[in-house]
Amino acid sequence: MKFALQSFIYSNYSLQYAIRSLGRLGYDGIAVWGGRPHMYRQDLHAQLGEIRDLLGEFRMEVCHIVPAQFRYPSLLASSNEKVRRDSVRYMMDNVDNALLLGAPSVHVCAGFSLFDEPLERGWECLRRSIVEILEYMAGTGLRLYIEPAHRFESNQILTLDDGLRMIREIGDPQLGILVDTGHMHVNGEDLAEGVAKLGPLLGHVDLDDNDGSADSHLAPGAGSIDFAPFAAALRRAGYAGWVAAELGMQYVVDPEPVAATSLAWMRQVFAGTE
Repeated sequence: MKFALQSFIYSNYSLQYAIRSLGRLGYDGIAVWGGRPHMYRQDLHAQLGEIRDLLGEFRMEVCHIVPAQFRYPSLLASSNEKVRRDSVRYMMDNVDNALLLGAPSVHVCAGFSLFDEPLERGWECLRRSIVEILEYMAGTGLRLYIEPAHRFESNQILTLDDGLRMIREIGDPQLGILVDTGHMHVNGEDLAEGVAKLGPLLGHVDLDDNDGSADSHLAPGAGSIDFAPFAAALRRAGYAGWVAAELGMQYVVDPEPVAATSLAWMRQVFAGTE
């Protein structure tokens, strides 16, 4: 397994600063947040050379592109065709950025459809959006990972089963699942059983903790999740992909200390080292 951190907690700093910080700490990679001031649309295209040089200097990879997707700026399940198409265009920009930075994947969050509209109408709009993104990705070698959420973040894809239903309906080999440990814990889903259920469709792990009542994006070990069975299940499955800490707003003022302790924790629990 390889260890990364999502750049969101460095959102008060430049992406270049985040890369330097995580590189000095010894991270294998960085999951680049697709919001400002990081990789939002074409904001940093003039700085790509500097960003690539920094990644090379610290021998780090961009493990994933993380579009900003909850309510703003995208609503992929919207029945308003202008909003839906603009949301798809935003996702296409993230696909472009993944290719520019050498990232292997992008993920899609279903978000909400309007509560005063039939739920299945939103599902149909979401499915159409995902198909259009996949068509844009065709031939790139990128994967698109569906991230199941929870009831505070979506009324469309909440559980692993919801994500698997969408994959079955679309039937595209570019699709997989991104597991967010905090989401599964809020949903009451068993993490180890989830690994077995997904099999080769498990493409990426976002790691965060909470007490089960809300998706608070605590540092791993700071909540009530028992990660040992999950780590064992990943090892049994031969998972060799990325485990990326995805931490919350409470860490954005001073991100480096929690970035350091999170890496040490992940190495100990998932790799048996420090």
